[in-house]
Amino acid sequence: MLSSHLQNGIESDSLIWARVPESDDASTDGVGLLNSHRDGGGVDSLDYEVIENYAYREEQAHRGKLYVCYYVAVKWFFSLLIGIGTGLAAVFINLSVENFAGWKFALTFAIIQKSYFAGFIVYLVINLVLVFSSAYIITQFAPAAAGSGIPEIKGYLNGIDIPGTLLFRTLIGKIFGSIGSVGGGLALGKEGPLVHTGACIASLLGQGGSTKYHFNSRWPQLFKSDRDRRDLVTCGCAAGVAAAFRAPVGGVLFALEEVTSWWRSQLMWRVFFTSAIVAVVVRTAMGWCKSGICGHFGGGGFIIWDVSDGQDDYYFKELLPMAVIGVIGGLLGALFNQLTLYMTSWRRNSLHKKGNRVKIIEACIISCITSAISFGLPLLRKCSPCPETGTDSGIECPRPPGMYGNYVNFYCKTENEYNDLATIFFNTQDDAIRNLFSAKTMREFSAQSLLTFLAMFYTLAVVTFGTAVPAGQFVPGIMIGSTYGRLVGMFVVRFYKKLNIEEGTYALLGAASFLGGSMRMTVSLCVIMVEITNNLKLLPLIMLVLLISKAVGDAFNEGLYEVQARLKGIPLLESRPKNHMRQMIAKEACQSQKVISLPRVIRVADVASILRSNKHNGFPVIDHTRSGETLVIGLVLRSHLLVLLQSKVDFQHSPLPCDPSARHIRHSFSEFAKPVSSKGLCIEDIHLTSDDLEMYIDLAPFLNPSPYVVPEDMSLTKVYNLFRQLGLRHLFVVPRPSRVIGLITRKDLLIEENAESSAVELQQSTSVRGRYSETSTRMDATRPLLDDLLG
Repeated sequence: MLSSHLQNGIESDSLIWARVPESDDASTDGVGLLNSHRDGGGVDSLDYEVIENYAYREEQAHRGKLYVCYYVAVKWFFSLLIGIGTGLAAVFINLSVENFAGWKFALTFAIIQKSYFAGFIVYLVINLVLVFSSAYIITQFAPAAAGSGIPEIKGYLNGIDIPGTLLFRTLIGKIFGSIGSVGGGLALGKEGPLVHTGACIASLLGQGGSTKYHFNSRWPQLFKSDRDRRDLVTCGCAAGVAAAFRAPVGGVLFALEEVTSWWRSQLMWRVFFTSAIVAVVVRTAMGWCKSGICGHFGGGGFIIWDVSDGQDDYYFKELLPMAVIGVIGGLLGALFNQLTLYMTSWRRNSLHKKGNRVKIIEACIISCITSAISFGLPLLRKCSPCPETGTDSGIECPRPPGMYGNYVNFYCKTENEYNDLATIFFNTQDDAIRNLFSAKTMREFSAQSLLTFLAMFYTLAVVTFGTAVPAGQFVPGIMIGSTYGRLVGMFVVRFYKKLNIEEGTYALLGAASFLGGSMRMTVSLCVIMVEITNNLKLLPLIMLVLLISKAVGDAFNEGLYEVQARLKGIPLLESRPKNHMRQMIAKEACQSQKVISLPRVIRVADVASILRSNKHNGFPVIDHTRSGETLVIGLVLRSHLLVLLQSKVDFQHSPLPCDPSARHIRHSFSEFAKPVSSKGLCIEDIHLTSDDLEMYIDLAPFLNPSPYVVPEDMSLTKVYNLFRQLGLRHLFVVPRPSRVIGLITRKDLLIEENAESSAVELQQSTSVRGRYSETSTRMDATRPLLDDLLG
């Protein structure tokens, strides 16, 4: 009997499955993205679609307006908590990094007064200890915390559930690993990890903490669906950018442009509110630390490079060298993406297969090389005499290494000299960028020093990216771009001989061009650069170099995060479908997938056998009319079938549909929610007796009676856009229907014009449908299929 049902189902409909490619090296991936599940290999997809089964409808029918208000209030309260938590995490990371760096440079400078060799040993050992601690935490405790985390979060918001990405141990590993890697002087930043940190905080708040580490509460566990968790993670991403750059508006635009594949106006307000809270928390912490109670943290703790006192205006003939900066940024950014792709591929396929010990040794070797270069190269550079500056310039020359300011005295014979290479090399990255951006410091750096730094730091950034430590690429990209930008600025100053042209302005444009050429962001990056430099006058110039660098980079390869996501096997659906999809139809795309359909009433043994024999996550459910015609009545998810098999309360002895008058749903809708850890039920965990296997299940109350359906001859580009924009996991492909029962136009969708905004928002959510009691008759009329099945 089952075989005939399956054959009828195969002949009656097809199904586009959420196809996820498996990694060729899943077990040795350093970040553990594609480790096999107990119930299937590879990553899993998320269910952003509302499953409007009978259990869902019954639950919504008992919720009134009071619950609607409570639900909306909790969403805003969680946005507040996400902002506070991310802001405090950013303050802790920056405070730790700044103090470790300050103590390191202060101790090193005190020792080199007596012996440069002893100072180098101390400098190398401190960096080595910090990097070793970071690599050890990542390899032994939180493998998913390696890297920036942005490709993984982008994949999550694109509909891909990656194991371990949002766990509590990942959060801890990201925070303390970032402190070690950045404090250890590696050529990487903490901004990308802060985005991942904000997403982890948001996810943990949504699920009520961590059950494994006994740090959880049942009260906040209101958002159990993937759709609600997606909203929280989006707030966390924006909060991470806002905390990293003190750029709340840039954080909102980053979440909109870079990581999400959908957007809603209601979510925009919550994301903006979260970013504003982060800005308040960070500003409060910096004000509290101004008294000096935070050690070395305070003046330069957070990224902000004020260039408001720099160049006031620009000339039309300066646009040509600025366009050249955009071209250079596009070329170097594309080259950076390609080189990091080769390096990461080599690590995954060769080096990291040898185990965690090799990963730790690799990170330590890179730390020693970085320390030797940053300490040794300035020793080979001759010192320059301090420039004659006025007392009102506010610039002191010289300064000890590792201290905030320009003109660092390092291995100089007299006290009135400075080492321009040590000013940017033997310094924290934030302070080095401030020196490169600084105004009124004409001819501070020589072209030889800038070229040397550009070549060495570019190489270090390529080699370091992909090691087993948390690594962001924002600040290293800014350092690379500002270096060649300052070189171009030196040429412009000498060529045009204008007194009001600042080299620091070109350094800023170079930083924007490299980030645009590497990450391919435009709007959000433009706003971030304006916010962190406090100079709105440069906005048109930043826009110009970003557009040029992105266009040049796109001619060679994809953006950095897209390249890394593809390398890690994260199947992202990009914003635009591929060109060859225009010549394909939906039927052609799903021919390689075998559709397994289930009858409405099915034996428990058949369900268990189907779940063991394949890894599909959704199954069409079919029934037959009185005339014998096959009818697709909905879609049932694998996770729902597993819940039914485990509970056993819906088993029945009869192979016929049960009496609707005796039907009572014994499950709440929240019971079908999948855990955030991606370790839900699997068929091997369920014990079924021989008597259980001979019983039946009526699937009608638990299936989704209204899945999204497309005709078989629809263009694949339209299918792609529908699938991506709605966040679907399954999409039915059916033969062209024989008749039309109605036509919906715009005026038919304006029936809730006078509804309260909160009710409208919740109607789009998975937890509450506003005005259900007032429109229950109309809802029943619009769902005759499910009512007929149950009645």
